[in-house]
Amino acid sequence: MSLPNFWDDQEKSSSVINELNELKSIVKDITSLDEEVKDLDSILKDDVDNDTLSLIEEEYNSTNEKLEKLELLLLLSDQYDKNDCIFEIHSGAGGTEACDWANMIYRMYTRWCDKKGYKYTLLDYQEGDEVGIKSVSIEVKGMYAYGYLKCEKGIHRLVRLSPFDANHKRHTSFASVLVTPLIDDSSDIVINDKDLKIDVYRSSGNGGQGVNTTDSAVRITHLPTKIVVTCQNERSQLQNKEQAMKILRNKLKLLEVEKKNMEMEEIKGEQMNIEFGSQIRSYVMHPYSMVKDHRTKCETSNVLGVLDGDIDIFIESKLKNNEE
Repeated sequence: MSLPNFWDDQEKSSSVINELNELKSIVKDITSLDEEVKDLDSILKDDVDNDTLSLIEEEYNSTNEKLEKLELLLLLSDQYDKNDCIFEIHSGAGGTEACDWANMIYRMYTRWCDKKGYKYTLLDYQEGDEVGIKSVSIEVKGMYAYGYLKCEKGIHRLVRLSPFDANHKRHTSFASVLVTPLIDDSSDIVINDKDLKIDVYRSSGNGGQGVNTTDSAVRITHLPTKIVVTCQNERSQLQNKEQAMKILRNKLKLLEVEKKNMEMEEIKGEQMNIEFGSQIRSYVMHPYSMVKDHRTKCETSNVLGVLDGDIDIFIESKLKNNEE
């Protein structure tokens, strides 16, 4: 930050400042926790009555809870865990039900981002034919965004009484979540124009008059790898193309790293069909209330709380399970 040209690149300087603030917050939490432990230790050296001991136990439980939160950072030590990420949701088997379910978990994750203080930008949004969304892509910014959200990669299954069924029968819906880390050094990737298929189309969803009435949205297909990226959040076709190319370079860089380090399964995760038998987590709203992660066996009956963004118990459980 002391360099004379620090402010020349506003995007980069903003990223550095955000990282500094996040690191300061971590140091502040550690310092505060250290002081709490020393205070408890000092009190316990003296004789205390039962009332004081009860207060100490409450303070101890609070301190221990804070320590467990900090210990999670030790589990976020993989190559890209600190990075921002591209977060995608795609509806699966279930038609209208699946599109509505995709929209529900889109809200769940944006609510989680709000609670964590992460900033997110809508990159692409494809509406369902009747309700909900077919797919959505957002860029999530914040320290350890990828480290936390990589735990959510996979198929998410919903069981509920359908609001779209006249007979009010129980339906099962699926949606998939894909998470890709944003890599800083992807600018060195060279892409040949002949390897690209570029389509433009009219943006969908809310975005202002200019976005919705012009063919500003861009879809780029990289023919050799079959990678498809889309962007429609900017107002001009040129801006959307630049953003889509940035995402494409990032994904191609990730492929390059995967091939070099033989870490494709670890970074991208196993690709599964969006259907029965492949889910990582089930959200059951009928005939009982339960959210269960099939990888870690972590579960809760507070379905509405989870759908409102309270998913840390599942993320933390997955991180700890990976360590074991």
